[in-house]
Amino acid sequence: MVQIIDIPLYGTSTAGLRAIFEKNCDSFVFLNISGKQISIDDNAIESFISVARQNNSGIVYSDFNKEINGEIIHNPVIDIQDGSLRDDFDFGAVICVSRPAADSFVKSQPREYSIGGLYQFRLFVQRNFSITRIDKPLYTVVETDTRASGQKQFDYVNPRNRDSQIEMEKICTDHLKEIGAYLSPNSYKKCLFNEDFAVEASVIIPVRNRERTIADAIQSVLEQEAPFPFNLIIVDNHSTDNTTSIINSFTTDSRVIHIIPEREDLGIGGCWDLAVRSPHCGKFAIQLDSDDIYSGKETIKQIVDKFYSEQCAMVIGSYRICNFALETLPPGIIDHKEWTDENGPNNALRINGLGAPRAFYTPVIREIGFPNVSYGEDYAVGIAISRNYRIGRIYEELYLCRRWEGNSDSALSQEKINANNLYKDSLRTAELHKRMGR
Repeated sequence: MVQIIDIPLYGTSTAGLRAIFEKNCDSFVFLNISGKQISIDDNAIESFISVARQNNSGIVYSDFNKEINGEIIHNPVIDIQDGSLRDDFDFGAVICVSRPAADSFVKSQPREYSIGGLYQFRLFVQRNFSITRIDKPLYTVVETDTRASGQKQFDYVNPRNRDSQIEMEKICTDHLKEIGAYLSPNSYKKCLFNEDFAVEASVIIPVRNRERTIADAIQSVLEQEAPFPFNLIIVDNHSTDNTTSIINSFTTDSRVIHIIPEREDLGIGGCWDLAVRSPHCGKFAIQLDSDDIYSGKETIKQIVDKFYSEQCAMVIGSYRICNFALETLPPGIIDHKEWTDENGPNNALRINGLGAPRAFYTPVIREIGFPNVSYGEDYAVGIAISRNYRIGRIYEELYLCRRWEGNSDSALSQEKINANNLYKDSLRTAELHKRMGR
């Protein structure tokens, strides 16, 4: 009978993982990386081993079942790819490690980490071996974390996890150096901002069916105070509720540009692309989601000032999670202070988002273009910009992200979560390869 070793008993340090590999002499080492109760039979163990041998894999993982309150639910996972660099990539609860992979890792005398040993190991395997997924459930996990996806998505930026995130960044950066995808600091192109535009800045709001929130968003823009002309471009993506009429009630203000696309197949990215290519778009295009509002009256000015002070092509601020009464919800302010000019563009390939509000130098974003999707469009252009240009950061609150039952990411199905993660991993893979060929 193969022993399944519970990782939490040893910890996730480099030393703990090394101890497991040195003490276990089996041809395949099975790890429970979840710390949760699992049930698995001998047939499943043999399936893991058979696939590992057939594919000469360093790690094999599989789909699994979740048991929640006595109910069994199939939980598929996704295939790993070169750009699967998130330290929270979901391998499930059980991984099968081959002896060659374990021994090679130990012999490589890896740098010591107190938290990130498991992440360090799997990136080592990605570089030197194959990692294989079995697309059928081979075991069952008793699930203890039943939070909705909207509650889980900010775990990686929770200040309580800061020490872990610092280690993970170092590990990922070492990996990028090993594969030739690392970006050296201070190699940015500078933006000169010498083009002429009708206005200095445009706030862009793509919207569909947000009659409950759109008026607040529009009002927060019109209340902005700035020493330069700005406008608001609303791309109304064929709303079927009262959103269109609410927008029309604001168009007596000449700053409000109401666009209804001719096409009916546009996602959020497609709406953004339409807006930034509009002749109404200013020199800088600034994000505001139709659910949200700006924190103060100088947000636009602060963002534009940052562009000029750093000659950057993108600016990202900080936001606070709140409810409709503007009461703070956990984890509070999301400021992405892990970003540094020296390593931010590298760490961007590990984290799952870059922050908000986002703003773009229009000539650069027109050159890159937004993908016509409704998830990850901002991340796609952000990592592309970071390859060549500085991204300016504002670490004080500029934006209120209002959470409500209508938020598009409040409670996603596992299939939708997987589709989103697969898409972002594909973006990372494409960007990784561009950086390797740079």
